[in-house]
Amino acid sequence: MVTTVIQHVLNRLRDLGIRHVFGVPGDYAFPVDDAVIAHPDIQWMGNCNELNAAYCADGYARVHGMGAVSTTYGVGELSAINGIAGAYTEHLPVFHLVGMPKMPVQARHALVHHTLGNGEFDLFQRMSDPVVCASAIMTPQNVAAETERLIAAAIYHRRPVYLAFPADLAELPVASEAPELPAPASDPAQLDAAVAAVADRLRHAGSACLLPGALAVRAGLGRHLQRLVDASGLPFATMVADKGVLDEDQPGFVGMYDGKLMNEDVRRLVEDGDVVVLVGALMHDFNSGAFTANLDPARTVDIRHHHVQVGAMTYPSVEMRDLLTALAARLPTRTWPRPSAGVVRMRSEPGSGDDPLTAGTLYPRWERFLRPRDIVVAETGTCSMGMAFARLPYGATFENQTLWGSIGWATPAAVGAAVAAGPDRRVVLITGEGSHQLTAQEISQFGRYRLRPVVFVLNNSGYLIERLLCKHPDLAYNDLARWHYAELPRVLGCEDWFTARVSTCAELDRALDTARHASTGCYIEVLTDSHAAPPLATRMHENLGSLYAG
Repeated sequence: MVTTVIQHVLNRLRDLGIRHVFGVPGDYAFPVDDAVIAHPDIQWMGNCNELNAAYCADGYARVHGMGAVSTTYGVGELSAINGIAGAYTEHLPVFHLVGMPKMPVQARHALVHHTLGNGEFDLFQRMSDPVVCASAIMTPQNVAAETERLIAAAIYHRRPVYLAFPADLAELPVASEAPELPAPASDPAQLDAAVAAVADRLRHAGSACLLPGALAVRAGLGRHLQRLVDASGLPFATMVADKGVLDEDQPGFVGMYDGKLMNEDVRRLVEDGDVVVLVGALMHDFNSGAFTANLDPARTVDIRHHHVQVGAMTYPSVEMRDLLTALAARLPTRTWPRPSAGVVRMRSEPGSGDDPLTAGTLYPRWERFLRPRDIVVAETGTCSMGMAFARLPYGATFENQTLWGSIGWATPAAVGAAVAAGPDRRVVLITGEGSHQLTAQEISQFGRYRLRPVVFVLNNSGYLIERLLCKHPDLAYNDLARWHYAELPRVLGCEDWFTARVSTCAELDRALDTARHASTGCYIEVLTDSHAAPPLATRMHENLGSLYAG
């Protein structure tokens, strides 16, 4: 049978394991959307808007490794561009499929809808170029080669790519062939030198610590990281953006590192040790405790996707996979110093009965609610700051958009994560009500596709993280319209869900017990005081608001 341009691309996405395409239909994109619907191995996942679709693809990519989103030209793709930018920042390969006007329309610079009325049809591709690592307009002649180039770019950079399909070309037969491009390989001499340099540093070190990062997981190297920990005996701490990269339920985990803001014993182990090894960890503001971290470059090993830096020496053309494999085989197992106090647990207040919920009574209860292999999706803000210090059970992962920090990301990202995970893993979404108001309509997709998450909406009467960071916390811009959140699931089609609205310890305990045993989705609105903040957020308020608010 003849394979069309869009069918060829979808077949290659299927080969990569992508089984779902998120999106919103549009007339220029009908050939793309029709092909997705007709594809035997790929399911169309409709969304409420294009931005939510991009967030869903982001969440899907976090679980599956890569994702896909389809939008129409102009208004659709620009609605999605914030989500694509987030995927770029967070190193997530997302294939953005865009349906364009037909080529004759473009050739005569026609004034058609979804354009700026200036006859420029490459404008939106150029607007997308800064937030993708590669882009192409697909034709029958170039689709084979360009598809392989974009796949290779997405995998190499772990970032989104942009594929545009003129409506009249998308359904034409492919008129080209191209082989799959090989995965990058390390330069043998550089790899040997890098392995020797890292091994030599650790051999002469009296103390050392590993900081595993999200970039390693983005490259599918979680197991390689674990083998390195097992082989070397190195203790490891994680930073906020990297939580859950390695299982926290193991002896090597010493706690969360966040510069001078939290966990002084962990800070000393990391900063005062002879060697600290970063594996795919980025020292941005939230990871570094708002730049209070103090890592001596001379004692730091920084392993990235395609190079490694040991002190002042950089070794290019060294693949992270190859380096981790070689180090695990070469490093001797040692017993390294660890904090004498052990892993710092989150501060807990008992609370019972009609006691109101506080940060001290709420977050430890959420911690105890988690079970092995859960996927925790935490919205940017106080939710993620509080849950970052929860001890995750075996196999559980923690997703948050720490660097890009787009408000409203978590709800649709949890949809994408649930689709990718399937029925065997539970998704636990924890979001503030301010963020939830931006994208709450995507709760409808959980019901539509028979997904069964547990959703917690933290209602603290406004944008708490903004109150903590700004100079005047009680100004009107930190207030919100009051919603009846617990009623949303039924309105949005999740009619059989368990829902609750809780404000006391006893009410939350009962709701958590029901949610543990529920066979449906669960949605629990949790009410706290407007200033009930976890310790990290409080520290930021006390010491660091000027860094952000001026």
